[in-house]
Amino acid sequence: MSDPTVEVRGEDAFDVAAVDAWLRTQGADVPDGAPQVRQFPGGASNLTYLLSYPSRDLILRRPPTGAKAKSAHDMGREYTIQSRLAPVFGLVPDMVAFCDDPDVIGSDFYVMQRLDGTILRRDLPGGLTLDAQAARTLCENFLDVLVRLHAVDPAEAGLESLGRGEGYVARQVGGWSDRYRKARTDNVGDYERVMGWLDERQPADVATCVIHNDFRLDNVVLAPEDPLRIVGVLDWEMATLGDPLADLGYTLIYWVEPGDAKTRGSIEEVGAVTAHPGFLSRKEVAAAYAAASGRDLAQIDFYQVLALTKLAVISEGILKRFQLGHTAGAGFEKMNRAAVALAQRALSIADASDDRRLHVA
Repeated sequence: MSDPTVEVRGEDAFDVAAVDAWLRTQGADVPDGAPQVRQFPGGASNLTYLLSYPSRDLILRRPPTGAKAKSAHDMGREYTIQSRLAPVFGLVPDMVAFCDDPDVIGSDFYVMQRLDGTILRRDLPGGLTLDAQAARTLCENFLDVLVRLHAVDPAEAGLESLGRGEGYVARQVGGWSDRYRKARTDNVGDYERVMGWLDERQPADVATCVIHNDFRLDNVVLAPEDPLRIVGVLDWEMATLGDPLADLGYTLIYWVEPGDAKTRGSIEEVGAVTAHPGFLSRKEVAAAYAAASGRDLAQIDFYQVLALTKLAVISEGILKRFQLGHTAGAGFEKMNRAAVALAQRALSIADASDDRRLHVA
């Protein structure tokens, strides 16, 4: 997988020999010798490591150093979701083993097979070019995967207990508003106008299905021999049963268009590849999803504002944990800047949505 790794940060190190010994007790079929271990630097939540054996690469996922809230970093849940999606959805890495024995590295963790392929970040990787038609095809394939996920029968997958059923939107509005008030740090706005807007305009759930909750281009793996074909979806930590348009709203806020770079804060850093020539616009992404799924997207502005609010809460939560010494990481001290940019974007979408409603009326 063409995704860069770095040396393991000191605060994120673990007992490699203990993991290696444990893997051998799980029948994981690992080659002789201890693995070389490196860390994937991206992400601000769960930690991801590359375990390189002479003839096999594995991936280890664990909670961040100092994490206190196990419910927010439930390795067993993440492992189970992917295990049960494998036969009905595919496009997930092969799970190897899950560990809930704190004597191994001090926290729960799981190990999975590494998916070989390409992950798109800010720019197209060296040697990869996409003309306008290829870029459009990739976008359409990406959205087809999302529609395919939303068509999974939770009962057939054994995931009917993953969420709490109907009322997802209402729970999200109330829950994330409450979390923001608790996580809010200095130098950011109170966000009350945005939260009030969400509360007043929340729609009923359009459906209840398996949603990824972080579905974006840098969380999918493209086939090494065919960069238009998606072979895997990563980072299932926020997956649940919920409203499928909440998934699409999250995708849209990470979908950067030309001209967004100066106004969209940290989002531009993640999704800027979609600003390259040929990629669909946000409007076209929404239209393509609507056509493939048959769903009405009249309320899509709401779901984008909700997604931006969630990101603002997550940013503030990371900053607060950093300030309290409960987590460590480069750049965490600047997360309040992200919250401010996200609030501005949320208000812009909300105001434009209200303006359109006035003109329609």
